Amino acid sequence: MSFFSKFPKIPYDIKGDKNEKLVSDILRRVKMRTKLSDVANLFDTYDVPEGDTPEIIALKHFGSSNYHWVILMTNNITDRFYGWPLEFSQFEKFVFDKYTNPDDIHHYEKIQSSGPQTSSDYSHLIECNSDDTAGESVSNREYEQRLNDKKRQIKLMNPGFLGMFVEEFTSLLNK
Repeated sequence: MSFFSKFPKIPYDIKGDKNEKLVSDILRRVKMRTKLSDVANLFDTYDVPEGDTPEIIALKHFGSSNYHWVILMTNNITDRFYGWPLEFSQFEKFVFDKYTNPDDIHHYEKIQSSGPQTSSDYSHLIECNSDDTAGESVSNREYEQRLNDKKRQIKLMNPGFLGMFVEEFTSLLNK
């Protein structure tokens, strides 16, 4: 069953000729409760391998690629292309399209003086001025790579809750 098949149908005059057709009401929105995404036994963290799509992960995790929308929704990804980690070739094209020189300096940063001094996600670093002696340059490419890598860590719903989630989603859509 596809994602849009769950949406209620509405009459819509596509051509403006008073000939209405039933279409999925794609403007309906359902948002997962914020506190729900923090329930420990409901989700596991998962690092998206290079080249895996939401469809591939849904097939591996839920047994059907039709549940790709659950992965996108539970991770609050509304833009399938730029909200999902880009493959190497897509990433390179993106960087070259966005920047005249991907190796130019994007910003400078240094280790913060209070709080954690190390981290695996760069959260221990703060931006600084170029004349700061402790500052190190970060290129456009490195900056974008960090953002892309951050998108690799997603939450995967425990498959045991999938049926309940789909049922609740469908119910909320049709209210």
